[in-house]
Amino acid sequence: MPHIDLSHFPAELTEEQRGRLASDLTAVIVAHFGTYEGAVSIALRPVPPEAWDEQVVDPLITGRGPHLIKPPAYRPA
Repeated sequence: MPHIDLSHFPAELTEEQRGRLASDLTAVIVAHFGTYEGAVSIALRPVPPEAWDEQVVDPLITGRGPHLIKPPAYRPA
């Protein structure tokens, strides 16, 4: 506890970038949840733009109410 499952458009991240991202996210979670680094796990889940609504918006965002602490503010296409 806790686990972050980060959905995103496909992006080529170097190992260094992945390491910095993991370190930064871990630090924020440790600070806010009062836990320790070893308790944090993080998964990156690339989702193609054309599948975003079906794989992310519908199942993970719509209807999440109080569990969604920051809703998206998508820009018009």
